[in-house]
Amino acid sequence: MTTALQPFRVAEPRTVKEAIAARLDHTGSRFVAGGTDLLVNMRHGISSPDFLVDLSGVDQLAKIEDNGDGVTVGAGVTIATLARNAVIAARYHALAQAAEAIAGPGHRIMGTVGGNLCLDTRCIYYNQSEWWRSANAYCLKNRGDTCHVAPQGKRCHAAFAGDLAPALLALGAEIDIAGAQGIRRIPLSQLYVEDGKAHLTLADGELITAVHLPSSPPPSAYAKIRTRAAIDFPLAGVAVVLATFGASVVSLRLALTGTNSRPFLIAGTEAFAGRPVDEELLQEIDRLVQKQVQPMRTTLTSANYRRVAAASLARRLTAKLFAAGAA
Repeated sequence: MTTALQPFRVAEPRTVKEAIAARLDHTGSRFVAGGTDLLVNMRHGISSPDFLVDLSGVDQLAKIEDNGDGVTVGAGVTIATLARNAVIAARYHALAQAAEAIAGPGHRIMGTVGGNLCLDTRCIYYNQSEWWRSANAYCLKNRGDTCHVAPQGKRCHAAFAGDLAPALLALGAEIDIAGAQGIRRIPLSQLYVEDGKAHLTLADGELITAVHLPSSPPPSAYAKIRTRAAIDFPLAGVAVVLATFGASVVSLRLALTGTNSRPFLIAGTEAFAGRPVDEELLQEIDRLVQKQVQPMRTTLTSANYRRVAAASLARRLTAKLFAAGAA
């Protein structure tokens, strides 16, 4: 059950500077681009800003540029545009695969890179109608004081479910963040913290403006499991970037989404350098992933299934990338 949208006003800036000024001039306002996440939450009564800053008219956010040292993707680039870009497909395969796997065609036409990176965390106790949530005394993430997933705990366990973040983390991407104090660049990993209620490190009024990709990354791949073959968010998503020399690993980076309150890189993969890509190594990858993921009861699918599936995806993608490089 959804509710009618409450009245709100909209600003239509043409520059990043104007967008930030409009946001800071209105307490409680929100940035909106495609609206595929925010507007749904507004209809559910989860979020109710009375002022939106529409970023769709800021042309500088909607460019993909190959500058020789790498590729810069504007935060306003749509998921559909990203998925069909030839440079992205050729050099950043995991990113193209992640973009193509997001929701349905209509969502990809509207949704943006920045929006997917800032996707709200999700939980079966949170992404419900106002009536449903009020009947259950809300939850720790929204107006309540209890996390129904872990009632004895003090932290929200809602899971991050964006597809682009793990691909970009594995590729070593950096992001530009604009705010009242100017622009700063940080590794994408620094955008996220393990807190389902406040998983982004953006200050009030700050805005992601661009993503910077390295010029020549190793081969990469992304895959996810979901309840339905289309539209659904990932129950677990894995990105792998693998560099090899002969039959041995030079470097391996694994990143996950859908299992924790943040997308994250698996720690400890540097120990695989110099090792052959054999069944023993693949089993160690499986164990490493299972040890570090923290799925909770935030979906109708069991946490243990999501843990095992994430490990299986990591193992399978690593083997597939190695086989492709050895062919």
